[in-house]
Amino acid sequence: MTEQNPLTAPPQAPDGQPADQPRREAPAASRIAPLWTAAGVIVLLGLAVLVHWLTVWVPQVTKETGFGRVAKSIEFPIYAIIVGFGANALLSALGLRKKMSAAFRTEFLIKTGLVLLGASINFAVIAKAALPAVAQAVLLISAVFMFTWWFAGLLGVDDKLRALLSSAVSICGVSAAVAAAGAVQAKKEQLAYTASLVIVFAVPMIFFLPWAADLLGLSPAVTGAWIGGNIDTTAAVTAAGTLAGEQPLQIATIVKVTQNALLGVVAVLLSMYFTFKVERAASNQRPKLITLWHSFPKFVLGFLIASVVATIFSAVADPAIAKPAIGVANDLRTWFLTLAFVSIGLEFSFGSLKEVGWKPVAVFGAATVVNLAVGLLLASVLWGGFGF
Repeated sequence: MTEQNPLTAPPQAPDGQPADQPRREAPAASRIAPLWTAAGVIVLLGLAVLVHWLTVWVPQVTKETGFGRVAKSIEFPIYAIIVGFGANALLSALGLRKKMSAAFRTEFLIKTGLVLLGASINFAVIAKAALPAVAQAVLLISAVFMFTWWFAGLLGVDDKLRALLSSAVSICGVSAAVAAAGAVQAKKEQLAYTASLVIVFAVPMIFFLPWAADLLGLSPAVTGAWIGGNIDTTAAVTAAGTLAGEQPLQIATIVKVTQNALLGVVAVLLSMYFTFKVERAASNQRPKLITLWHSFPKFVLGFLIASVVATIFSAVADPAIAKPAIGVANDLRTWFLTLAFVSIGLEFSFGSLKEVGWKPVAVFGAATVVNLAVGLLLASVLWGGFGF
């Protein structure tokens, strides 16, 4: 093989291509990605319309049947999640789900819906619920985090994965895992494992907790506090709260956003622990308090602002104007939450669980049981006498 003389060889571009030749065009896949996202948005909107239609149609056609009584009590989150799972299976079989996945924005949709939910909650309820909500959040997060951290260590789980599991199950699911991953520099695979476990455990809780609360005869406030404190993802909390009723939904949301607000604090503490103890020999970097703001879920502020604005508006405006305006916000909330619940089904995947092993699953399962027990105790003690 003859070698080229470096003095006479044509100049090379940074990618190794001769400089006098035109650069290759970008891959076709990158050019059509926005089209797939647009197609995903259309699919998502179509499924939301289908959910709305099912919510009205099923009770009507089953009215004279034995299923009619059950159909009347089925709320839109159930239809949305079932439709999402069905569409997930179909799109996956056709090889289209991953191509459209950029359109399935559960986190954005649920946070927008929760900001709109703030407009329907009188700020006086939030102010009244603030003390028990903060007390529950601090006590529950501390108890569940410490148990999960201890049990994961007992099973020999890696410290970084241990931090992700403890944060996710004790605070707010995937968002907490993401914040913890940034604080402790966890691997992407560890974040994927944790996120998958959150979804696997959260979806059944959407249906189990409202049923269990009704079986136990819990009050609306205790029901909402139990749901808000024990289901890991904000989307699943909202779905379960919707099934339980308007008052449980309000308390569940207040409890969950209070937990979310503590996410930044936990991220800073984890960062300090890993910097000063776990990785002290390898790094001299000190965590910055700006991490607190970066990790803080900004939608919590939107939720509070919406509640304050709506409360003031309802107090000073003509009821003939204020009531329809709040009604529009509620309708928009329902559509955004429907889109979010459909996205839950569309984003669900068991793929990243294949290599996780049994230890993280055992940790998450045990922590969930402890969370349920401690959460029910705290909800009963702190919210038993709460009145709307």
